[in-house]
Amino acid sequence: MPFFSLPQQSFFLYRPKPLSELPKTLPFLCTKMSTNLNSLENYPTPLSPPLPSISKDIELARALTASSKSSLFGLSRSDILYEDEWLIAVNKPQGIYCDSVLASVPRVLADSTQSNRLSQGNQASSFELHLANRLDRDTSGVMIITKAHKVASALVKAFTNHKVQKAYIAFCIGSAPQSERITIKSGHGRSKHGAWRVYAAGDVGRKLPGGSVVRDMETTFEILSINGQRKHKEPSQSMEDEENNIIVEEKAVIDVDAKKDEILVRAFPRSGRTHQIRLHCQYLGIPIRGDVKYEGVYEWKGRTYDAHELHAESLSFQHPVTGFPVMIQAPLPLWASQELQPVTD
Repeated sequence: MPFFSLPQQSFFLYRPKPLSELPKTLPFLCTKMSTNLNSLENYPTPLSPPLPSISKDIELARALTASSKSSLFGLSRSDILYEDEWLIAVNKPQGIYCDSVLASVPRVLADSTQSNRLSQGNQASSFELHLANRLDRDTSGVMIITKAHKVASALVKAFTNHKVQKAYIAFCIGSAPQSERITIKSGHGRSKHGAWRVYAAGDVGRKLPGGSVVRDMETTFEILSINGQRKHKEPSQSMEDEENNIIVEEKAVIDVDAKKDEILVRAFPRSGRTHQIRLHCQYLGIPIRGDVKYEGVYEWKGRTYDAHELHAESLSFQHPVTGFPVMIQAPLPLWASQELQPVTD
């Protein structure tokens, strides 16, 4: 009978290593991974929506247009709201970058008879020009530029310490609030994707992705008009008695099918967070017209809006050199003045 030989096979027995023989770094790596997972789970949750998908392309187109306009921009004397030996305040146009405004100031100063007299014939380039405050690209209104390092330091400190009173005008689309005056308090910070978001007031101080923390954010709103019906005439001198105080602790419930009103508001930011007014308008369900980043309408009544309608109306502060009170006000843009103009006493 035939003889068949089977191929030889090799067999190995696996013996697990004791813990003492494992690499010394392995326990550390396991601990670090566990810590990172716990940290992710403990990050506060943003309460405002993420950026709408439509905003990416629109914002890119707006940025390119603004870059082109800004490269050709030049201030005129009619843009100057206030000037003395230490400060100059200008009315920044919509759709122009702040740095382009700053770059055009020396020419205006050189053409100014007053500035030439103060500098005793020196070139305007001898001024140490600094931006004391910044406005978003599409926000118009009061912007202050200092003429010396020491003055810049003092005024920036005043802004940082909330010693400067600011008033803004915004045109919003949404369901009109029941109260004519609202104060909203919340947290503010960047989400894991880098977008600015509203957080709960109780999350202030908590760590966010990237190492930053949630900071406090407070804005008071006054309703100026609803669908052309005027409510207030002048900025309030006192805001002690708020009719409606909102402390944000959960996501807002917005009825997307509710009637949309045209609402003109005056906003008083008591902190100075990035996109503060825009974020709070979004949370209240009255996003600013044209503000596609924060759910504002891009098209309204057959018209497309190429920028958000937000205007820095006034700044009030103690002069950093003289100590005297200063109040600088910019004229209203057309979209705001038209909304208030039809109303008669």
